[in-house]
Formats: sequence, C-alpha cells, structure tokens
Amino acid sequence: MGEPMTGKERILKALNLQEPDMVPVFEMGINEASIVNLGRHFTDDVPPIKHITDMGIEEQLRYMDLLSLILKELGNDGVSTVFIIRKDRVGGDLAKDKYGTIYHLSEVGEPVPVEGPVQSVADLARLAFEPDPADYAMLQYLVHTMGRDVAHFFAIPDLFRLSWQLRGGMDRLLLDYMRNRELVLALARVTTDFCKAALGMARDYGADVIILEGDLAFNTSTLMSPDQYRRFIKPYHAEIISYCHEKGMKVVKHSDGNLWPILDDLVEVGFDGIHPIQPQCMDIREVKEHLKGRSAVVGNIDCSFLLPFGTTEEVDKSVRETIRVAAPGGGYIISSSNSIHPGCKPENYIAMVKAARKYGAYPIQV
Repeated sequence: MGEPMTGKERILKALNLQEPDMVPVFEMGINEASIVNLGRHFTDDVPPIKHITDMGIEEQLRYMDLLSLILKELGNDGVSTVFIIRKDRVGGDLAKDKYGTIYHLSEVGEPVPVEGPVQSVADLARLAFEPDPADYAMLQYLVHTMGRDVAHFFAIPDLFRLSWQLRGGMDRLLLDYMRNRELVLALARVTTDFCKAALGMARDYGADVIILEGDLAFNTSTLMSPDQYRRFIKPYHAEIISYCHEKGMKVVKHSDGNLWPILDDLVEVGFDGIHPIQPQCMDIREVKEHLKGRSAVVGNIDCSFLLPFGTTEEVDKSVRETIRVAAPGGGYIISSSNSIHPGCKPENYIAMVKAARKYGAYPIQV
C-alpha cells in the first residue's frame, strides 16, 4: 500500500470523477454558533457566540483559529472560506454593505437583502462594483493556518444571487425577468464581470475549488423557468466556469432544492460538482447514476432533520447507506445537505465524519 493521499488530492481526485483512497470529507459552511458548539468538544478555550457583523478583527481571528482546530481534529479534506463583503449596522437588525445593499440580520440565518442600490440600468453605470483584497481575509488566513495539504474551497455568490442582492430582493429580480429584461441582462453582465475579477484574485490567494452559491430551486422545482435559466443565467455560468478552468480551479454549483429541470444544463456549462443534493427532493442514487462520468456529487447527509434531531446511530446508518450508493466509481464527496447550522447537534456532525472514515475506504465494501 502506498502513502495515504492528502485531503487536497482526495478532493481533486473526486472532482475528476475518479476514486481516491477514501471518500473525501468536506463542509461548505459552519456558522459562528456551530463553530463554538463544535469547538467545546475539542478545547475549553472557546469565544462567546457572536454574529460576525459585530466582531472586531481579533474576535474574527479567534473564530478562525477555532475552526482550524476543529477541522484538523476531525481530519476534513477540504476547508471552505467565504467571500466576505463587510456589513455595518445601520440600526436595529439592519446592516449595509459598501455597495449600498441593506440587509436584515438574523442570529440563525444568512443576512437577507431588503433594499438594493440598483433600480435601473442607469444605476448600474454609477455603481462602483469591484472586489477588494479585504474581502479575502478568511481565505488568506485559513490557507496560512490549514496549509496546502487540504483543498481550499472559496464560496462566492453567483451572478443570479449577486443580481438580486443589488436589486434588494430575489422577488424583484424574478419580476424583472418578466417586466424589465434589459435590466436583467445588464445586471448579468456586471455581476459576471465582478465574479471573474473576484475569482482571479481568489486563485492568487490560494483557492483550489470555487463554490458558486445561490439557490436556483426550492423543494418542488426551480425558482425560475428552465427557459429563463437558459436565457438569463446559463451563458454567464458557462463564461465564469471557463474562466476558472483556465485558471486551474474546479467549480462546484451550490443550490438547495429540486434541480432536476436544469440538472443537465448545469452539466453542460461545465460544473465539476453539484452540491448539496437535498434529500427532501433529490434521491442521491438517481442523481449519481444520472451524473456518472459527467459531474461529481457533493453532499446529501440531511441537515434539516437527521443532524438536528437524529441519534448518532441514525447518523452512522445514513452515512453508511449514502456511501454505499454514491461512492462506488468515485466522483463523490461527503458533506451535509447544506451546512452545519446552529440547529445541528455537534455530536452528530462528529459522528458523521467518523462514519465517513469508517465506511469510506476504497474499494467501497459497505
């Protein structure tokens, strides 16, 4: 037997649709409260739970150090960092970013845009919309603390999500699809150019894999019609992916929900992996069979019910069955079905990672 692969080697092997030595383990997101709750299983030195908007630099570094400790103790093969556009509170539960979008903040979820700086094509011409080196602080720091033997995933909103953030809400952009297609296409151009500039910088700072985040679906179908996806999003996804591939980076699409109506489109534009294969609406056996030899499958361990409410024995059983149907032949990376949010029991996530190591050695013999 040869030397064990590094985490980075496992991740890249899986995204190349091949079998590594074992199923890679990765998590797209572990939020502030979950970092603290998981950290208590490995150290007594944990910070108080706090929203990132209210943290100073020293507090942010302490959280990132704790996250590094957790990932090293668990032995995760990949680490995910996010493109952080700073937001400052403007009163109560509202915060504003440097581009002018106002968000409603929540202790248990992502900030939700409620007002945006773009109401017309003319507003786009006045918008100073370009990435800043400060947006990469988390990526730079975790590349330093985790080293290069793990795969560094970098999550950034795709053009669809950036567009509706600038509009101040998804509902406004979806109405634009019917009423103001000139603005939709102008937003797509600006946000695509922004993504490409931002991802070029991410590569310079050490990113190996890009996650284009932004839901395209809910549990029953896509948020827009497949024809609207193909007209307003698909060509720009293809452009961004081609740019990333030229830079030597893999690209994974994150979207919750039922992606079946556009799943083949996502493959056609070149996504190397699809995350997170939400079990409430997509069967991972069917998805793996459909994508076999074309795109990797990432995720599927239920974070809506199993990780928050299940037992460690139930988690072990779910991981075992998921590996049995998704891992053979390669092209599978295990993670939750979205992220490790505050509702997830930390002991269940630890059980998930341990089970992945117990059952995930190739050749799969579950």
